[in-house]
Amino acid sequence: MRFLLDQDVYAITTRFLRGLNHDVLTAADIGASRAADEDLLVIAQEQGRIFMTRDRDFGGLVFVRDFGAGVIYLRSEPSIVHAVHEELERVLQSYTEEDLQKAFVVVEPGRHRFRRLSQ
Repeated sequence: MRFLLDQDVYAITTRFLRGLNHDVLTAADIGASRAADEDLLVIAQEQGRIFMTRDRDFGGLVFVRDFGAGVIYLRSEPSIVHAVHEELERVLQSYTEEDLQKAFVVVEPGRHRFRRLSQ
């Protein structure tokens, strides 16, 4: 799968996804570390990537402001990152890339919520 990771996603998560052989770019990789949230969603959508973040504000952008990009929101902090990775791996095995590009998914230890975007 193809991902664009927000600047707030831990480096360990970047390594985890790359270790699973996913195509991962970070905001820093593309010179967008200081880009506005809306711009990052547009970039992800234009490049056919699923956007991954730890920033809860993206829910408002996706649902209230109707940005149609797929987002995975990681409810993670250093002490639980491995548990979040376990659930993230389940998500990536359970849904296709196309499913995730049309959804907002909240991932936390031991569970996730998948909400399809209206399109």
